[in-house]
Amino acid sequence: MYARRRRRYFTLMAICLVLFISAWAFVRLWSVPAAIGMCVVAMVLPPLAVIVGNRREPDDHWWDEPPPPSDRHSS
Repeated sequence: MYARRRRRYFTLMAICLVLFISAWAFVRLWSVPAAIGMCVVAMVLPPLAVIVGNRREPDDHWWDEPPPPSDRHSS
C-alpha cells in the first residue's frame, strides 16, 4: 500500500523532470511555445504528485487514530 503511493509519486515527479529537461534541452530548438507549454505542464505536476502521494487508499489504516481522551474531570 505504501509502495503503490510512493511509486505514483515518483512516477509523476520523473515525468515532471523529463518534461522540463527535454523542453529546454531540445524542444526549444524547434518550438519555443511548445517548450513553454511543456514547462507549464511540468510546473503543475509537483503539487499533483503530492496530492496523489498522500491520498488515502481504501485499505490504509494509518489515518485511523483513536479518539482523544476526554479532558473532562468528574467532580
